[in-house]
Amino acid sequence: MTVPDILERLEALGSPKNVAGMARFGIVTKKAFGVPTPELKRLAKEVKKEVTDRHSLALDLWQTGIHEARAVAYLIDDPKQVTEDQMEAWASDFDNWAIVDGTCGHLFCRSPLAYKKVVAWSGRDEEFIKRAGIVLIAWLTVHDKKASDEKIAEFLPLLEKHADDDRNFVKKAVNWSLRQVGKRSLKLNKLAIETADRIALQNTKSARWIASDALRELKSDAVRERLQARAKR
Repeated sequence: MTVPDILERLEALGSPKNVAGMARFGIVTKKAFGVPTPELKRLAKEVKKEVTDRHSLALDLWQTGIHEARAVAYLIDDPKQVTEDQMEAWASDFDNWAIVDGTCGHLFCRSPLAYKKVVAWSGRDEEFIKRAGIVLIAWLTVHDKKASDEKIAEFLPLLEKHADDDRNFVKKAVNWSLRQVGKRSLKLNKLAIETADRIALQNTKSARWIASDALRELKSDAVRERLQARAKR
């Protein structure tokens, strides 16, 4: 299956109505077909079965600049073949939260370079690159099962540092990652709650929202009961 084959399939699966729906959810990009996520995932599975050099195909699909082609790219690429140059090039193309979260969640968080990019990208000024660095925390917390609590806890000062950024897609990333860290274990729950309390003391609009929303979930009975049951196992 070639790039033209995939683009033809994607265009047939899309609709202008879906493109408009994407925009209502803040997914705005220069070129999109409006393909539903389940269809994207089905097509990506087909591509994986048919194509041997998925990495090269992923790079070519990304270069098209089409939103859904880039989604297929991150769904089929091999994280072991992802290079730092590729990560930097793709990050420079990030133009909406969905492509950021999809690329980081399906591909970049599985790369050995992910922890390095948390630090590098979270310190960048560009909204979507900064979001990428921060959402990698959420994805690593979920997917890196071998990481110790101590390693995950190292993310908390970084989240505290960036809680004063009032940009929508940054503050939501900080909130999401803080909640994910706090739902990983009882120890991390305690540390995340302490971090949220300190964030609240920053007393900025974004910090107050991040802290109150995170604390509502992290202190809930449902989360505590789930963590306690996990600890017993």
